[in-house]
Amino acid sequence: MSLTPDLDVIALPGPTFDVVYEGPDALKDVPTHYCPGCTHGIIHRMVAETIDELGIRGRTIGVAPVGCAVFAYKYFNLDGCEAAHGRAPAMATGIKRSLPDRIVFTYQGDGDLASIGGNEILHAALRGERITVIFVNNAIYGMTGGQLAPTSPEGMVTSSSPLGRDPMLAGYPIHMTEMLATMPGVALAVRRSMHSVAEMRKTKKAIRQAFQAQIDGLGLAIVEILSSCPTNWHLEPTAALDYIRERMVPEYPVGDFKIAAQLTNK
Repeated sequence: MSLTPDLDVIALPGPTFDVVYEGPDALKDVPTHYCPGCTHGIIHRMVAETIDELGIRGRTIGVAPVGCAVFAYKYFNLDGCEAAHGRAPAMATGIKRSLPDRIVFTYQGDGDLASIGGNEILHAALRGERITVIFVNNAIYGMTGGQLAPTSPEGMVTSSSPLGRDPMLAGYPIHMTEMLATMPGVALAVRRSMHSVAEMRKTKKAIRQAFQAQIDGLGLAIVEILSSCPTNWHLEPTAALDYIRERMVPEYPVGDFKIAAQLTNK
């Protein structure tokens, strides 16, 4: 005998949610190999979102570097290839010249672009190659154990500069973006940062401008992005973002060093 009266079972509607964000089609849903707190993954997403927004995924080719982003081509859902250390601009040049209708971008770290690849990016800029360069600067060699990089600020402690960078021994930090901005073949040369949400929004806009420069055939476009490396900086992820703001931005001020007039409203 039931102790409760018979009741009609009424199925109540479950909660509904509005979708506020979906992963970009140009980015694969795969596990990451990047360290916790590393901002490479966020930059990957920004590049992928830009490619989707511009509708160019079917004709875009990415060139990965040697360094922490050596597997970048595994994350992007588009054609990609691997270049020898520092040679991404040369490979991108060959691809773009043989397939001029393609959109070609390199994704490079400071050890790859500013050290062994310094000559490659210099002459690609002098030639005004119609490529897009995403230059991620975390001021250290991340993959190989945290050694001094060409972009390490003065006084920075690394595994190969335990007393801090001494300009009399290791030279001064190199400012690639300012140098490239002086070249006639460069359409866009800007520096952005990942240390806050506001700066990330500016970074995303700059990446879009860099791809637009190639679409419009204006010349080489480079976006330098100040990024964190919590593992080799021996900092917690939030403290690493503070380090970008407090130590890297004073050495590498964010800003626009050159923007072609055609890109100012894009």
